[in-house]
Amino acid sequence: MNMKTTITKKDVSKRTAKLVGEKIYITEKIVDGVFTTLREFMAEADPEVRIEIRDFGVFEVKTTKPKPKARNPKTGEIIYVPARRKTHFKAGKLLKEVLKQPLE
Repeated sequence: MNMKTTITKKDVSKRTAKLVGEKIYITEKIVDGVFTTLREFMAEADPEVRIEIRDFGVFEVKTTKPKPKARNPKTGEIIYVPARRKTHFKAGKLLKEVLKQPLE
């Protein structure tokens, strides 16, 4: 059975520090700043936004359609679900190519 690996923001900071030859406490601040900024852009979406990061992918905030006749699966009751916003990530070309490789 495959075990899913969890990679944290600290792991991202450590690898970034190694990659750019910088001290971990400096890259931690920068990595944290980047994620905070992305989260702010997405939270401020009015109502939709597209954040394109070349050679990585696209983060989007999209609106869903309202569902006037949704059903509560427990009770069978018909309920109204209002439109809301959701996040979506689409991998870029480089990442897609790597992920297309067959698993051994």
